[in-house]
Amino acid sequence: MFSLNRAQIIGNLTRDPEMRYIPSGQAVCSFGVATNRRWRDKDGNNQEQTEFHDVVAWGKLAEIMSQILHRGNKVYIEGRLQTRSWDGQDGSKRQRTEIVADNFVALTPKGEGGAISASNDTVIEDYPIKDDGLSADDNKSTKKAKKNPPAGQDESASTDEEINLDEIPF
Repeated sequence: MFSLNRAQIIGNLTRDPEMRYIPSGQAVCSFGVATNRRWRDKDGNNQEQTEFHDVVAWGKLAEIMSQILHRGNKVYIEGRLQTRSWDGQDGSKRQRTEIVADNFVALTPKGEGGAISASNDTVIEDYPIKDDGLSADDNKSTKKAKKNPPAGQDESASTDEEINLDEIPF
């Protein structure tokens, strides 16, 4: 029988990531994320509930998260739920359920820049299109003109072909 353990959240960091290394030398990063749920109750009043999630990342992903993320940043976290148990200093049994991150996307812009995405395998940085002094309308027409060269011009001669972001279907 198939089973699935998957968690996906979008929320704000409640504290700066804490980076440490275990005795084997592997990096571990932990932090908290708050998510909000809003709804209208049966009387028509707006209600809000905040949930707090503990997140843990390992290896290279942990190192990247600790450098990029800060308290208050909005972030998308993807991973699995894991519950660990231990004996407290007072002898009582304790347990914690946390999200073990496999992937994340920083949703708070870097300066006024784009989002940063990383997983255990890759790191991708998306930056905004550089400002070339053209307005948005001028920029669109310039891109379309480059895409469709004037009649009589060889299409293979145009090597500065740009992609119109408005034409991307996702």
